[in-house]
Amino acid sequence: MTFRAVICSAVAALSCASPGPTPAPEKPTEPLQTPLAALLVRAIEAGAIPGATARIGRGDEVLASTRLGARAVTPEREELTTDTLFDLASLTKPIATASSVLKLVERGQLELDAPLARYLPEFGANGKESITLEQLLRHWSGLIADNSLADYADGPQRAWERICALAPAHPPGSKFMYSDVGYIALGVLVERVSGLSLDEFARREIFEPAGMRDTGFRPRFELHARCAPTEPREAGMLRGEVHDPRAAHLGGVAGHAGLFSTLEDVSRWCRMLANRGMIDGVRVLSRHSADALLTPRWLANGEGGRTLGLDCDTAYSSPRGTMPRGVSVGHTGFTGTSLWLDPASKVWCVVLTSRLHPAGQGDVRELRRGVGEYAGLFTRSLGLDLLKQLELSTPVRTGADVLARESCERLHGRRVALLTNRTGRTRDGERTLDLLRRCGVEVVCAMTPEHGFDAALEGAVEDGIDTASGVKLFSLYGKTRRPTREMLEGADTLVFDVQDVGARFYTYSTTLGYAMEAAAEHGLRVVVLDRPNPIGFVRPQGPLADPARLDFVAYKPIPIVHGLTLGELARLYREHFGVACELEVVACENYRRSMDWAATTLDWLAPSPNLRNPTQALLYPGVALLEFTNVSVGRGTDEPFERIGAPWIHGSQLAAWLNALELPGVRFAATRFTPRESRFANEACSGVQIEIVDRNVLEPVELGLALAWMLLRLHGDEFEVAKVDVLLRNHSAWEQLLRAREFGELREIAHPDLSDFLAARSRVLLYH
Repeated sequence: MTFRAVICSAVAALSCASPGPTPAPEKPTEPLQTPLAALLVRAIEAGAIPGATARIGRGDEVLASTRLGARAVTPEREELTTDTLFDLASLTKPIATASSVLKLVERGQLELDAPLARYLPEFGANGKESITLEQLLRHWSGLIADNSLADYADGPQRAWERICALAPAHPPGSKFMYSDVGYIALGVLVERVSGLSLDEFARREIFEPAGMRDTGFRPRFELHARCAPTEPREAGMLRGEVHDPRAAHLGGVAGHAGLFSTLEDVSRWCRMLANRGMIDGVRVLSRHSADALLTPRWLANGEGGRTLGLDCDTAYSSPRGTMPRGVSVGHTGFTGTSLWLDPASKVWCVVLTSRLHPAGQGDVRELRRGVGEYAGLFTRSLGLDLLKQLELSTPVRTGADVLARESCERLHGRRVALLTNRTGRTRDGERTLDLLRRCGVEVVCAMTPEHGFDAALEGAVEDGIDTASGVKLFSLYGKTRRPTREMLEGADTLVFDVQDVGARFYTYSTTLGYAMEAAAEHGLRVVVLDRPNPIGFVRPQGPLADPARLDFVAYKPIPIVHGLTLGELARLYREHFGVACELEVVACENYRRSMDWAATTLDWLAPSPNLRNPTQALLYPGVALLEFTNVSVGRGTDEPFERIGAPWIHGSQLAAWLNALELPGVRFAATRFTPRESRFANEACSGVQIEIVDRNVLEPVELGLALAWMLLRLHGDEFEVAKVDVLLRNHSAWEQLLRAREFGELREIAHPDLSDFLAARSRVLLYH
């Protein structure tokens, strides 16, 4: 049975189950426990692990919990018990070290943007002078993963001196590189600043307040019998002693490894975090600290998604399963441990096992992923709605996937001009360009929309060559924005495969329209390989573009959020607006309009440099209304479209007034940032951070109008409000924004009468 089949069996079980009161951890409720147990059984029977314990919860509620298999298999078998202590390995980093650092930040003893050398002067040598606490917490410091084990042979003091002598492998802040060295340094920081050892500080300030009674470094000898052993060392099987050799040389207490704990205690830490720092009425971390552990940031290139202690979107993220990508967070440990948490739904999952026992060769990747897939059911259906879960049981296939399954049969004998970019690929990662050529379809040329073939460039893009295939690349965001006769020469079919984001002024939808016009002019058939709309679940909203002002950011008079896929837009262009080309749409399979991106289980491939995750895509139709004004929308930072600011904005005041509006699905926090490029490059900006608290009720256009309206009210002399109409493209709506005296008037702008558009839209829909 495959893991997907196991997950699907959960759906069948859930059809007759409803959540009751919180069960005791050692007696999980049936049938929710059964699919989770099946995942463990599969891993044990495959020889991947000797045994494991796992749990899925939502806030303080346990949804599924089980333990199976052995704690030890040699020298004799021991069954796994509820109080088994596991070597958490790198779960030490978030649970002990990052939590402790943030606790010291709360007290004003540390500043996250300060260099570590401010507190540990000896560290500031050989290019490490500027490495900040934040960069260390996010693994953006440029430090290597591990220095030589020989550096630890002479005791902790000499080991620290040798770490201080290291030089970074990359400029700080330029690259994600998972670094044990960085967290060892953070452990030393906690000890130096607090005056307590890391284990003592974490015990007093984190574990005891959280009720984590069995969590700590260096378990007492009498607890060794409860510890899951790892693998043999010179003196015999390691048991109750840290597996990580560097942590062992440091005496068993280190910032990167050394912590031992139970399923119950790790679950309590997850519960605390899910409840924004509180558990059982006790505040362990401030809400700000909890949010720092839950809120991811990305490097400028869109990589290295990390919070201040947890992973989000890197090569280490497979335990996420089908939990929301780009917003859910977690961590893994080398010994086989993992945890993952979705802040919006408060769903979390924990897997504890000793995969290294007995011979150091176990593999827990499939188990972790399977538990994440099962947990993903609950993140998208808080009421355990069966229809939603059935959506998840069958993967969405894009038009490119359908084409691949058919071996491109519908294009055999055709000469194709392909309009695509990096998002044009199958679920398995094969580029549509390579798929067509592999299946014997003649590709005459490829054309690329704004941002180029790799969807990574800003500004005008030159023509080029795809080095992998040798196919000519024509830019439709350079000398021309429309396919020309030269580009289409020799082609009889134009295939369009690009991921859109669902906003009228996102230019890929205009490029589609221009391509259809060119195809009609030159007698080509158009085949659109459809893809899900990442904000298709948002109802159509925003004013129609003025018919006299149509151009590259407003191809036709449609609302800002139209709720259509590009395949459906193509049908609308043809059937309603009269773009008379021969058209075929290869529709997605198993896609429903109610799905958010995570529900599709498709990888998010950034369609442009500043839309790096689905959260930014959801905020984009509103926040981008400020794009042409004198406000930074976060370009040149790690969080484009998740923040706005300017040197003249008073962030705390703006946040307070915006929160008073009680906009659905969002809240605001004052922030300061310095863009590295784009508007206000290298200038300190004050503004607000936008946090989505419920994506299902968020009204993005209303959000954007509220931002503009409040900036006008608070900073009317500085704010270039006239430029809001550049993308709003409806002058009467803009004038209404200027006149609005009450917030309720903005809702009239965001939700005008769209009856004619909705009627035309209804005739081209492909998905329910």
